[in-house]
Amino acid sequence: MTLSLPRLGRPVSWPRPPAQRLAGPWARNETLAGLQRLGGLSGTLGPESLAIGPDNSLYSGFEDGRIARFDGRGNLLRTIANTRGRPLGLRFHPDGSLLVCDARRGLLRVSLAGKVEVVSEAAEGLRFGFADDLDIDREGRYAYFSDASSKWHFNEDHLDLIEHGGHGRLLRCDLGSGETTVLMRGLQFANGVTLGPDDAWLLVTETGQYRIHRYWLKGPRAGQHEVWADNLPGFPDNIRFNGQDRFWLAIPVPRNPLLDWLAPHPLLRFGVLQYARHLPMPHAHAGVVLGLDAEGKTIANLQCHGRRDYHFITQVLEAGPWLYCSSLRQKTLARLPLAATGLTPRQA
Repeated sequence: MTLSLPRLGRPVSWPRPPAQRLAGPWARNETLAGLQRLGGLSGTLGPESLAIGPDNSLYSGFEDGRIARFDGRGNLLRTIANTRGRPLGLRFHPDGSLLVCDARRGLLRVSLAGKVEVVSEAAEGLRFGFADDLDIDREGRYAYFSDASSKWHFNEDHLDLIEHGGHGRLLRCDLGSGETTVLMRGLQFANGVTLGPDDAWLLVTETGQYRIHRYWLKGPRAGQHEVWADNLPGFPDNIRFNGQDRFWLAIPVPRNPLLDWLAPHPLLRFGVLQYARHLPMPHAHAGVVLGLDAEGKTIANLQCHGRRDYHFITQVLEAGPWLYCSSLRQKTLARLPLAATGLTPRQA
């Protein structure tokens, strides 16, 4: 007789890539210690993602469901809406509305007047368990987004990583018809999504596998995908293209030696999984941000490693002379002069 307990998890053995240390192109440093903390919302935390609106204001979603608007210095202007869920990835549509991946409600459209509309909540008959991040093509026809895990939900991301069951998907929603198509499945916690040059391809981070995939949308390779960056020194989160020549990748925490060691031991991971269901997993008080060129090569390496620093960075957005950062574990947004990275602002 077989006992089926799906919510307990079924860890599988997997061949993890060699453990990476913060060395070489990722050498430890304290550049991010210079981040300037900006504004937040009273009584809540967790500005996980941020977007710049057509009015050049900053927008971010918080733990209690509110989405707020800030000026470039982080001063709160107003709260525009409450999704009644957990807003994560944010992107502005060409029509001026805000598309939101809400971990609890799916893909949403939010007007700046506060109206919240569900655009998509399932694909192939399977509801999204953890809508995470998105991007929108230039024409505004398609939203490309990730369902991090169809099994584990928000605040259970560590359970998905421990089980390593491949519950993540990359999806495309036709914003006219609402039809949602699965582009990739079997991903180990599908996370950040960004379109590349000319919308010819997109990138999706695979947090549990320490890598980034490139999915081709145009040309002879359309519909194909490949690993674009592999064996990263931590868990990749959101990724953003600056529109010209580089991508900014947020790595909230470095690799976990215990999780790496447990990779080929599913029975041990089953035990750890039951423990982790009841207690939060500890995490390093660190932040890692990588600048990557069009081929995935590291061209900027920014870090911090102090409890008091702005850590657990989940997204980085380049805007003029600034890098703006957001974090799932902080109360505020933050920014760093781009000049501190050794790179120059993109040309308009």
